[in-house]
Amino acid sequence: MTDSIAILDFGSQYAQLIARRVREAHVYCELFPWDAPADKVMALKPKGFILSGGPRSVYEDGAPHIQKFILDSGLPIFGICYGMQALTFALGGKVHPSAEREYGSATVHPLSPAPLLPSAPFPAWMSHGDRITRPPEGFAPLARSENSPIAAMGDLQRKYYGVQFHPEVKHTPSGAEILRHFVVDVCGAKPEWTPASIIEESVARIRKQVGGARVLAAVSGGVDSAVAAAMVHDAVGDQLVAVFVDTGLLRQGEPEQVVSAFRRLLGAELVAVDAAGEFLSALRGVTDPEQKRKIVGEKFIRIFERQAMQIAGYPSPSGGRGARGEGAHYLVQGTIYPD
Repeated sequence: MTDSIAILDFGSQYAQLIARRVREAHVYCELFPWDAPADKVMALKPKGFILSGGPRSVYEDGAPHIQKFILDSGLPIFGICYGMQALTFALGGKVHPSAEREYGSATVHPLSPAPLLPSAPFPAWMSHGDRITRPPEGFAPLARSENSPIAAMGDLQRKYYGVQFHPEVKHTPSGAEILRHFVVDVCGAKPEWTPASIIEESVARIRKQVGGARVLAAVSGGVDSAVAAAMVHDAVGDQLVAVFVDTGLLRQGEPEQVVSAFRRLLGAELVAVDAAGEFLSALRGVTDPEQKRKIVGEKFIRIFERQAMQIAGYPSPSGGRGARGEGAHYLVQGTIYPD
């Protein structure tokens, strides 16, 4: 199994950026709400935890906090902004409001050589109204800024670290390297999560799940559904039947390109449905963009359902692992992660 990192989201607007930076370091990660159940988080078998920033103050009633199982895990922890303050608060340190809110670019001055941080002063993006006034026992200040006497801290023995700035944003030029140091050097996660490994693992997982059953995929002409269908075809071959619904809303020549790509290049079984007339008729006179979106979505589903009913028992042309006369047992969902 690929090494992974669990990111706990305390409400940061940058939480997805943290995940992106970790994945750019070729380490798999997943984003969880700060109060996610322990069994769900630990099922990932993380090599360490990253705690995101957030808009609250740790001393407010009902403020998000670090769950006990994270501290009990014995795994490395990296707190960012609010995550650093939550770590301080949970371990008995002191957090107080700053006399002046620190927002924007600031120069961070390392206080001593330490893992994670550059050795020379570096620019970083700050966004906080509170600051650490006393680190927890076992922690040492690692860096300061003009308004943050403790801009970074660490307990090297327990592999706990915190930074008051945001390493995930581009305004902290060395931030990606700081995160890479944590996940690879401190947590020991192997940087093996590459495009090639993702495809290999996904194909193996699909093949194991599907077995000898038939699979039905809806193809719209977009990247999401095309990539999903291609990966499933790579896994199960002619057990896959793809249904392409031509809505009449694609660019000129695109429907023909989709059909050619699936049948000629991929060698996949494709049922092409020319439904342009139905879609354009349903959209006639409609000007509201949201109403158009709903009409297109509903019409696509209904036409796909109609085709799926006709395909039930669709025979495999080569008599392969998809038994002749069997209906599809699986449906391919082609929506990608950001959606």
